[in-house]
Amino acid sequence: MGSAGGGGESKLESPLLGASSTGHGEAVVSGQLESILGDASVPWGTRMASASAVEMRLLIFSGHLGTLELAAASLGNTGIQVFAYGLMLGMGSAVETLCGQAYGAHKYDMLGIYLQRSTVLLMATGVPLAALYAFSRPVLVLLGESPEIASAAAVFVYGLVPQIFAYAANFPIQKFMQAQSIMGPSAYISAAALAAHLALSYLVVYRLGLGLLGASLTLSASWWAIVAAQFAYIVTSSRCRLTWRGFSWQAFSGLPSFFRLSLASAVMLCLETWYFQILVLIAGLLKDPELALASLSVCMTISGWVFMISVGFNAAASVRVSNELGAGNPRAAAFSVVVVTLLSFVLSVLVSAVILLCRDYISYIFTEGEDVSQAVSRLTPLLAFTLILNGIQLQPVLSGVAVGCGWQAFVAYVNVGCYYIVGIPLGCLLGFYFDLGAAGIWSGMIGGTLMQTLILIWVTFRTNWNKEVEEAQKRLNKWDDGKAPLLSAQE
Repeated sequence: MGSAGGGGESKLESPLLGASSTGHGEAVVSGQLESILGDASVPWGTRMASASAVEMRLLIFSGHLGTLELAAASLGNTGIQVFAYGLMLGMGSAVETLCGQAYGAHKYDMLGIYLQRSTVLLMATGVPLAALYAFSRPVLVLLGESPEIASAAAVFVYGLVPQIFAYAANFPIQKFMQAQSIMGPSAYISAAALAAHLALSYLVVYRLGLGLLGASLTLSASWWAIVAAQFAYIVTSSRCRLTWRGFSWQAFSGLPSFFRLSLASAVMLCLETWYFQILVLIAGLLKDPELALASLSVCMTISGWVFMISVGFNAAASVRVSNELGAGNPRAAAFSVVVVTLLSFVLSVLVSAVILLCRDYISYIFTEGEDVSQAVSRLTPLLAFTLILNGIQLQPVLSGVAVGCGWQAFVAYVNVGCYYIVGIPLGCLLGFYFDLGAAGIWSGMIGGTLMQTLILIWVTFRTNWNKEVEEAQKRLNKWDDGKAPLLSAQE
């Protein structure tokens, strides 16, 4: 088992085979993963393998180097990188609402404008985020993390700066394609990128000896390759000929109003994504931070794998609901919610049962540490309950419904109350005052998630879908960029 003690500098030189884009479930649930998991034409096993492999390589291989490396990878991913992920994904969900409803209303020309407008905003947002990445070590130390772990995490984070801008391009592209139910190409592109990523990781990390920094730079390059391939598909595919008309100056018009809608979307999803990021940061303040972070990173990674299923249903729910509302079909929108709900329930219960049966062995996928294995085994019941909550209580799925309906601002208020007024204080009370450690922190935060889920269930099943159709039409009329033909000079 890797020592958590001295030799911190030498540990930073240790090669890592792969990298992960995020250690947290929500973070893994990127636009790339949404499209992979939403493609019914690709076998489920293939989708899961392609979606998870790129994201999980760092945590698996760093864990085999020792507990410090696993803790550093978890903190770097979940403590810093998920911050950017949540903001970018949240702002990108504005495109999900508008593109989905515009496609359902047959306003195809507006999809390309929404795509470009969102990309402009997200690229601008990436600049201050890059500055945060550059100062990740002092930020983590200021938050009370161990200097040794913070230094190791910062090495990884520095190489993810280019990934910020890949996110800025990727999320709008994903939402643009998902709104048209074009998901297969992203799955195949991701599978090809995985193979290239593994080969390049081996070359950069082992042959060139760049270690953590090389691993994260390789991951950034892989993300940019995915972005380039998906954009090439949009430009050349006949399936996008009505929705992509080329670049337009209209992308720079109406940015303030579009920013307000994007900000509401970002607040909703950021509060949700950062919630479990805060769990990891708080765990770094416990008496034995390396063990707490290592065990939580294993559980969060497993949760991330399973959460991908819910994220796939989230995307499916958002696309189906927004399409049907835009098309003026309230009954079809309501029926889509029921179907997605049942599928999410069945799969989550089955996976939770398997994880409980393997609780004493599952951590060895990530690390040989016996102490980490015992800690993970103790946390597994909480992990299973979280997965069932995500499936039975349908929290991610209902969030997808909210995006499809354009309820982002309302859900943001719900998230503030349930997560940050109830969940986090309750978790700190149980974890520190009652000395329950990581299990106490996680238990309290589950309480906040449960409250948020119950509220969303109540709101969703009391929804007047005829009224939502009317609201969708008003929203589309508001965001239609005028009466002039779109890019008439290019047609």
